[in-house]
Amino acid sequence: MIKGQNIICIGNFNWFGNYAKSTVQLLERLAKCNNILFIEYPFTYKDMLQTLRGKQNAPAKRMFGLEPRLQQITTDSQTQVHTLVVPPVLPLYFLKNESIFNFLFKFNTWIYRNSVKRAMKKLKMNDPILITAYNPFYGLKMDGKLNEKTHIYYCYDGVEPGFFGNRIFKFETDFSMKVKAIITTSDHLLAGKLPLNPNSHVVKNGVDFPAFERFAKQFLYVRDRKRVGFIGSLDPRFDIETVEYAVKTLQEFDFEFTGDMRNQAMRSRLSKYSNVRFFDPVAPTDVPELLAKYDVGMIPYIVNEVNKNIYPLKINEYLAVGVPVVMTPFASLTDFEGMVEVADSKEDFCLKLKKEVEEDSVDKIQNRIRFAANNSWEQRTEEFSTILEKYI
Repeated sequence: MIKGQNIICIGNFNWFGNYAKSTVQLLERLAKCNNILFIEYPFTYKDMLQTLRGKQNAPAKRMFGLEPRLQQITTDSQTQVHTLVVPPVLPLYFLKNESIFNFLFKFNTWIYRNSVKRAMKKLKMNDPILITAYNPFYGLKMDGKLNEKTHIYYCYDGVEPGFFGNRIFKFETDFSMKVKAIITTSDHLLAGKLPLNPNSHVVKNGVDFPAFERFAKQFLYVRDRKRVGFIGSLDPRFDIETVEYAVKTLQEFDFEFTGDMRNQAMRSRLSKYSNVRFFDPVAPTDVPELLAKYDVGMIPYIVNEVNKNIYPLKINEYLAVGVPVVMTPFASLTDFEGMVEVADSKEDFCLKLKKEVEEDSVDKIQNRIRFAANNSWEQRTEEFSTILEKYI
């Protein structure tokens, strides 16, 4: 693993939250031998107002300097990382006029750059490795501005125009061509990035194996009603048609969904069924114990172009606690052939949920756990670090 480096990460999210993040998992392990500065999502004045109205949870006090914008935290891996919250910026992505957007975005990047430089000066971070984690807007504008020795684009999802507008495609393309190298999280993402940048690589998502193995199943549950579970963001990626068919067909199974509800159609369609329950998000540290209580886990995403990019974190998490997995064919995840069940239709989805429950065994549980052990975040961090070394 690389050692003694200053690493700055331009993030597109908060470090802390209600779900695990691959960027966080990698950085907290790189922090064992390197100095890490993580720049949190640049919140806007709109985010601040929504927070004051109780509809959002932006770090308002840090944004305005009422609490230190630069803070040191202790990670779940017991390493030290510095996180930075920049002052509030203008909400601009809704703008349709590109000339106005580009003019005003210069103001946002000026605030962002100056805040980062002040933090670098305070931490005495010179000649950093710059990693932009799925934030091509600020990544592109910061390129070459922080005296970085190299700039890596960590791309863990496909870009969509929903929030950012169609401009996201040009920004992401320009950024992909400009950086020194790209690290993706799936084979499909890699195939899309190689034509833009020949220095493109893949490091797939992993699992905090020691944390999950502690709660791994040791035996099959004996109970009248079997439990089908999903933990994660309940968002528009969900194949509601397939899930609703399974809920109606498998009345003897209970379906439990735990996570941030971002798809109200899902709640309205499914909450009327007596064998469906929704639960609020839980802390990432509570996920392993909860997952291990399921008889079978599911990943029912819609099959479309965007979802082909996904390498779901939860697939290794299910396996690490010994739980069987049934998924829709939203992505080509050949690494898991023979280990998870992929359903070609809603009818097949039901059949495979039932089959995985009825044919499960202690031997299968142990096989899943052994398989997941090879996909630990420690292993993934070594792969990530090896790629970084090539471009320093």
